[in-house]
Amino acid sequence: MTNATFPVGFQPLAGTPQDCQDCARGERVGFPFEFAFQPIVDVRTRQVFAHEALVRGPGGESAASVLAQVTDANRYRFDQACRVKAIKGAAQLGIRECVSINFLPNAIYKPELCIQTTLAAARAHGFPIERIIFEVTEGERVEDGPWFAEILREYKRCGFKTAIDDFGAGYAGLKLLADFQPDLIKIDMDLIRHIDTSATKQAIVRNLVRLCEDMRIDVIAEGIETPAERDFLRDAGIHLMQGYLFAKPAFKAVSPLEPHTLS
Repeated sequence: MTNATFPVGFQPLAGTPQDCQDCARGERVGFPFEFAFQPIVDVRTRQVFAHEALVRGPGGESAASVLAQVTDANRYRFDQACRVKAIKGAAQLGIRECVSINFLPNAIYKPELCIQTTLAAARAHGFPIERIIFEVTEGERVEDGPWFAEILREYKRCGFKTAIDDFGAGYAGLKLLADFQPDLIKIDMDLIRHIDTSATKQAIVRNLVRLCEDMRIDVIAEGIETPAERDFLRDAGIHLMQGYLFAKPAFKAVSPLEPHTLS
């Protein structure tokens, strides 16, 4: 990208190229936060595929308590600080699998500049960029779809993996897949809940799996809580799963898996 214009509807209240260099200093956000890590498992290999970095308060408080402090004025700095802190935390915990980091597309005004902090953090902490997944929630309204797709393409060009979270719950849906094909999609947990007893949900998920196979996109089912949900999803062709059945998020730690849940 060489165009310095902003996406439609976005006001860069706190973003400047200098911020890209300075935002790693967490104190600039204005409030403390930490991360919990929850594994994404591969039920075929019975191993961890990745760990999702989930924002928490400094004492383990909920993500909502942190996100309630994010405003238009600090959104950019918060998004950038999250990346640095998640990469640093994963490196300190000795995570050797992928780490999945949520990001705020509406906090980005020029991805080839904003991504520099992430690249610097990966280098500083010796964390390979090919093991970093940038995950965006489909439910976050993005006014300029092509701009959003361009952001994801830039991340992919730099060597990061990309994922769409909560797929099937938000504003974009299939149109987003038409604009950009991520490496992974995560099926929204509302489609997963009680899927073993819902013929409608089963039909939706089976067809989504076939679509993603055609597009060479890996599928993650999230929010799995019961063996019956796991068994249907595995039979439907999904092998990457996340949920309390396997492990709960661990605050500033790596969650141990429950081995019996993988069989």
